[in-house]
Amino acid sequence: MGTLLSTARPAGLASTDVSLDIRPADRVDDELVAAFAELIPQLSSSSAPPDAAALQAIVDSPDSVLYVARVDGRIVGSLTLAFYRIPTALKAWIEDVVVSSAARGHGVGDALNRAAIAEADHRGAKNVSLTSRPSREAANRLYARLGFEPYETNVYRYTF
Repeated sequence: MGTLLSTARPAGLASTDVSLDIRPADRVDDELVAAFAELIPQLSSSSAPPDAAALQAIVDSPDSVLYVARVDGRIVGSLTLAFYRIPTALKAWIEDVVVSSAARGHGVGDALNRAAIAEADHRGAKNVSLTSRPSREAANRLYARLGFEPYETNVYRYTF
């Protein structure tokens, strides 16, 4: 799926028309690895960027889709959509949504999420879930605009 947006341009990009392209990553190369080396620190201070083998495992998995957002050919964001089957349904989960600080506020996160939602619907998922820290106010507003609703549950984590 490719999209052309006519909006204000992210800092450092010259033209008034922003060419935004959202596609699943179909190969892992030096450009993708370098992009994640820049993006992951903007998402998490406690997680190291994935290496080529880790990215290849995501790309090769039939249960995940690694979306990449490009503005005029340059990678500026990503989102991982994971699928899992349980006895009652196929479910989907959005993880690690990150948009470069230079490209935020220009519809990149919206386009990434819409691509993921469309794929989950296409595959027949019962729903799509995600989590977002309360401090990520802009992201939380985006998820609400897209139709995500808070789900009353306790989230538990077991850490190794």
